[in-house]
Amino acid sequence: MHLVPILAVLATLAIATAATAQELPPMPPIEPSARILIVSPHPDDESLCCGGLIVEARRAGAQVAIVWVTSGGGFRLDAMVVQRKARPKYADMRALARRRIDEAQNAAQVLGVEPDGLYFLGYPDRGVLALLLDHYESPYRSKYTGADAVPWEQALSPGSPYDGASLERDFAQVVERVRPTLVLAPSPYDAHPDHRASGILAMRILGARGEIDRVNYWIVHGGRAWPKPRGLYPARPQTPPPRGRSLPWMQYALDSEAREAKRIALRMHETQIKVMGRKMMSYVRSTELYSPLPVAAGDKRCIEALPCPAGMLPEDEAAL
Repeated sequence: MHLVPILAVLATLAIATAATAQELPPMPPIEPSARILIVSPHPDDESLCCGGLIVEARRAGAQVAIVWVTSGGGFRLDAMVVQRKARPKYADMRALARRRIDEAQNAAQVLGVEPDGLYFLGYPDRGVLALLLDHYESPYRSKYTGADAVPWEQALSPGSPYDGASLERDFAQVVERVRPTLVLAPSPYDAHPDHRASGILAMRILGARGEIDRVNYWIVHGGRAWPKPRGLYPARPQTPPPRGRSLPWMQYALDSEAREAKRIALRMHETQIKVMGRKMMSYVRSTELYSPLPVAAGDKRCIEALPCPAGMLPEDEAAL
């Protein structure tokens, strides 16, 4: 095949992709009276999924709170690169988690979230699904940090055992404090098990309050090649992730100020930028995507069976 036809095909595909993104309906504007809760499985997810919306919501006068389910101490490749340890030990992984908590606080400051709106639960990275499925009342020990209880002083409940009942109690306490009118949580279609579990945790707690309709959903792990193209392209709209193509996506348009703040907030996550900076910048687009439904209409797999169809990702993909 000649080069010119190949380029023509690629150009056609790019135009079609852009058109698809632009055809998505807009998300309703954020009202000044809104109280928004961002559910972030790990430090950095708050900026990846929702950084631009957070900036514009704060600018509009809305209240924003962020709850981090884990502290991100389960990314061995990150510890190897950042701490230059070929075989990171428990102490190294805990040090990484402490640093990621600090990075999350710095990112939240860039996004305009007040310190009293930051909640760190401190449950085990790469262990949230196990807490809800296999360790609801029995103790769980992290194979990365060696902890079997929340070890962080900054956490909502330091010393709480690593089990599903404690996790649900702490999450419910945050929801009661914030009383959100809008919750932005991971979709069960997200490929990362911590993300899927965090999304369903939000559904459980909000559902028990009769407020499930207040939850909208996002995806960060949407497919190995998504978002594309890789790199910083802030003028391009975000395209629906392959793992969630069937969801009824809405797009939230970001102005240039919000996009730049999101970029800077992501840069605050220095440990992650060192390992996957180009991929992280791929989330800085002219739009962010949210779905009012967790899964496609009629698809009950992710509601009836907690571990939705998805394999574990390699460590360099699963850390975001």
